[in-house]
Amino acid sequence: MTITILTLVPEMFERIISTSILGRAQKKGLVKIRLVNLRDFAIDKRGTVDDRPYGGGVGMLLRVDVVEKAITKFKIQNSKFKSNSKFKNKERIVNLDPGGKMFTQAKARKYTKLDHLMLICGHYEGIDSRIVNFVDESLTIGKYVLTGGELPAMVVTDAIIRLIPGVLEKNKATLDESYTNSGELEALQYTRPPVYKGLKVPQVLLLGNHQEIAKWRKASSLNRGK
Repeated sequence: MTITILTLVPEMFERIISTSILGRAQKKGLVKIRLVNLRDFAIDKRGTVDDRPYGGGVGMLLRVDVVEKAITKFKIQNSKFKSNSKFKNKERIVNLDPGGKMFTQAKARKYTKLDHLMLICGHYEGIDSRIVNFVDESLTIGKYVLTGGELPAMVVTDAIIRLIPGVLEKNKATLDESYTNSGELEALQYTRPPVYKGLKVPQVLLLGNHQEIAKWRKASSLNRGK
């Protein structure tokens, strides 16, 4: 799987994608993360990628022509990996925008089936609204506004990569967790010490009765969602 991220600040990603699980996934050859600097598609030598919004208003907008050129260059049919037989052109181009659909665990799992995911990071006041004509969908990670799409792109990338088979040492870790089973939260969890400042681990977890533990965990999961 290849994840291409279009951004004005690729340096924000470099430490994140090279360490921990994301770094190991790339070393294993399970995923490739490609950072694309939108300034490489600027309209002039000054590196201009934005302009004032028509009708007035505060801030600047990324130009649709700049972003669309980057999309076109790095789509599967124009990329170097197009001739690789294992790629079947399962591609999704996603604009990260506060007005998009909510990103979910189910969406992350669905994206692991793709050959190529392109994430577009807006900046300033966002991207010229005509960008919707060149993407497959718009996503948001929450009902709030950030300085750009870079942090949402990191969230989406992390959520997807950890679900790719072989990335985590124990694949079962992605099955018994929050939002996997009908949107339920994972049960409360505890470890040593069994008592800390008078706070005790639930007794049922200490007795070794797996049937009772399973019942307790189910009830705990359901109660957390209320």
